[in-house]
Amino acid sequence: MLLLASSIPSLSWPEVLLRLALAAALGGAIGFERELREREAGLRTHTLVSVGSALFTIAGAYGFRDFHGSFDPTRVAAQIVTGIGFLGAGAIIRQGLSVRGLTTAATLWVVAAIGLASGAGYYSAAVITTALVLLSLWPLRIVAYRVMSRFRPENERLVAQLPSGESPGPLIAQLETLGARLQSLEISHEADRRMVLVDVTLPPKADAPGIVAKLSEVEGVLEVRWSD
Repeated sequence: MLLLASSIPSLSWPEVLLRLALAAALGGAIGFERELREREAGLRTHTLVSVGSALFTIAGAYGFRDFHGSFDPTRVAAQIVTGIGFLGAGAIIRQGLSVRGLTTAATLWVVAAIGLASGAGYYSAAVITTALVLLSLWPLRIVAYRVMSRFRPENERLVAQLPSGESPGPLIAQLETLGARLQSLEISHEADRRMVLVDVTLPPKADAPGIVAKLSEVEGVLEVRWSD
């Protein structure tokens, strides 16, 4: 809604300080968690994003009261949503087929919203959102990992030693019989032995020690173990 500049209330220095300090504290709390996990954007980045969003909000709502005419005090704040997308995109890194940094990009986006709420004086929403974000990044992450690990296949590397010239065929066949899916195979030679490195995907709740025990019974296998 368009408001006349003369009707815009002013904001006292203590109130400005409170809003900016709250934005810094809440954004820093989320950034500290990212810093502990050594992510691309940490404490300083999240704090700056939160404080910057709060200042943009304050400036948009209270900084133009001396100008004549009419304006929309939410226009500057609305651009924060668009602008933070460019910063979040810089935190996303693609490595081969995997993508890293999506969670950090999301936290930057949420921190901008927290800073905006702090700058607008919506303290309860800013504090509650920060608590929910921290809950999602730490306890919820642990719970999700434990639940999903029961159903998600595990990727492991098997190291086996065979006599020089021995075919790894029987070893691979036994692996597939035990339910493992072959992802990659690497063979090298060391003195009178052949080293076989096999990347496999194990079914959920697979008996890894039992698989090693079964593979050790395959004829020609001198040694077999899971890579550390």
